[in-house]
Formats: sequence, structure tokens, C-alpha cells
Amino acid sequence: MKRSFRIPVTSRPALLGAVVMLALTSASVAVADEGTGPLGVTALAGVSARGARVGALFRAGRGGRPKGGHYCTASVVHSAHRDLVVTAAHCVAGVPGDLVFVPGYRNGWAPYGVWKVAARVLPERWDEDSDVAFARLGARGGKRVEDVVGGNRFVAGTATGATAVTVTGYPDSREVPISCTNKPVAHSRTQQRIACPDFTSGTSGSPWINGDGQVVGVLGGHERGGSTPNVSYSVVLGRGAARLYTSAATG
Repeated sequence: MKRSFRIPVTSRPALLGAVVMLALTSASVAVADEGTGPLGVTALAGVSARGARVGALFRAGRGGRPKGGHYCTASVVHSAHRDLVVTAAHCVAGVPGDLVFVPGYRNGWAPYGVWKVAARVLPERWDEDSDVAFARLGARGGKRVEDVVGGNRFVAGTATGATAVTVTGYPDSREVPISCTNKPVAHSRTQQRIACPDFTSGTSGSPWINGDGQVVGVLGGHERGGSTPNVSYSVVLGRGAARLYTSAATG
């Protein structure tokens, strides 16, 4: 399965200097226009303020720094405590040790810091129809992650295909995110799918964001997100996802 959980046992050459660079922060970040482009076309995601809300998940090493390569994607969602990210349940379920989230990660750089996962919130007995999870992040320098990059709204109950969505994620073979906009269609009563090429291993947890800046899907679900790189899946966000969000946001 293309998005099964995987931690590389050896680092890619591009990552050899990444651990050092991840300890640094960039003084400034260029902002690019967020054009959606043609539907169903995947391209490198531009640098933008909203794009910084999407980041990569890593295992935590010494000193809370990222260890090895990124293996899943997550994104910041609005909450009262301003410390919440959403991802796929299979990205955090049963993963030993500490995890860290790096918003806006690019080429080994952490322009908005490295944030330790303080708590994981997921269904007790999750399956492909409940493959959604949240993580609460610890503070850095007295600030919460949403204070730094903002957060998208997590919205359950949106009809599948009501609007086009933009999916942004981190393939584990790349050190920059990719993005694709298309209109989801129903796969089943509990699953939705989208046709976007090149969403391979590592893109699990990628947010599906509509034009109103709302997260209406999370890459995962059927076949842990899909068995081919050209079609990806998400749980239909319903009452269960809404209850999970409330628990994570208020817990």
C-alpha cells in the first residue's frame, strides 16, 4: 500500500545535513501567489502564509530534533488552545517514541520551528472509515503553533464534491511539498476519493482544503489513502470526526 506507515532505516543523502538545518529558523520566508491552476495537475507547492500550516511529521531524536526522514503529513487546524494538528490515524497509531511536527518544512529547513507532539487523539478502535487523528503540540517560547502560522477550520458534514479542494502533502521521496486541486467524488457512503497524480508514500494525513480555507478531508481511509499514486482517498468527515475534533480541541 502506497501510504503504509514507514520509517526509513537509512537516511537519504539529501537528509544528511537536514538534521542540523532543522534546528535553525529562517529570518524571512518568501510568499508566493496561491494559484490553483488546472484541475487534476500536481505541482510543487508554492511558499505562502497559508501553505505554512501544512507540515511534515518526523520521529523525534535527541533534543527533540527530527530523526530520519519525514513519513507523514499533518496540518494546523483552529482550536481554542491554538495547539492542534490533524493527520491520519495510521500516521500516529502505535508509533513508538516521540513525534515532532515541522510546519512549512522545505529542504531540511524549519522556518516556523520544530513542535513536539504532546498528545495524540484518535479513535480507540480506528479502521479505514475512521482514519483521522489529531495531535496537540507543546508550546515554543511561550507561543502555540497557531499563533505562529494560523490554522484552517476543521469542518465535518460537508457534501463530497460540493467544491474543488486542494490537497497538499509531503511524499517521503521529496523534501518539498506537492499540491493538486480537483473535485472529490464519492467512493462509498463513508469514503471519498480524488484524482491527483504522484501522491505517494508520505502524503498520508494531507489536508483537503476547500476555497473557504476549511479542511473537509484528510488523506487516508481506504487502503490507507490508496494503492496507486494517482487516486487518493479520505474518510467522509461526519459525526465521528466531529466528536473526535471536539475531544481533541477541548481535552
